[in-house]
Amino acid sequence: MDWYLTLKLIHILSSTILFGTGLGTAYYFWTAHLSGDPRIIASVGRRVILADWAFTGTSGVVQPVTGVLLVRELGLPLGQSWLCAAIALYIVAFVCWVPVVKLQIQATHLAAEAMRTGQPLPDRYHAIMRRWFLLGWPAFGALIVIFVLMIAKPTLW
Repeated sequence: MDWYLTLKLIHILSSTILFGTGLGTAYYFWTAHLSGDPRIIASVGRRVILADWAFTGTSGVVQPVTGVLLVRELGLPLGQSWLCAAIALYIVAFVCWVPVVKLQIQATHLAAEAMRTGQPLPDRYHAIMRRWFLLGWPAFGALIVIFVLMIAKPTLW
């Protein structure tokens, strides 16, 4: 397989991992939250945090690297409108993801503390989860639109 196809394969696989792991970890963390059980939330939270760093974070770094290499390989200018929009949306997704991971860590710690003390989940936990939930939507939407832009490559302006 030549260099371009290798890069393209890595880019597509890492986008699949980024999107799939992001969606999967969000689903499992949210369903753990809905249980209301601090033991479940703490246990699932630890695994979700690990998966986010290992898979979402790693693929999140691979995406822009392989993306820029692909653009160079094809001789495309970085100023194409669809590419500029995709880059901007990727930044939006990243800017949402970083606090989401921090919020997951905080919520997991609060659930573990509630589990240790036998107390209910504190109000701060619920506030953290509301922010976590709200930040997930723009990141998810941005990634969907990026997929569309990568496939269609429309002229936007």
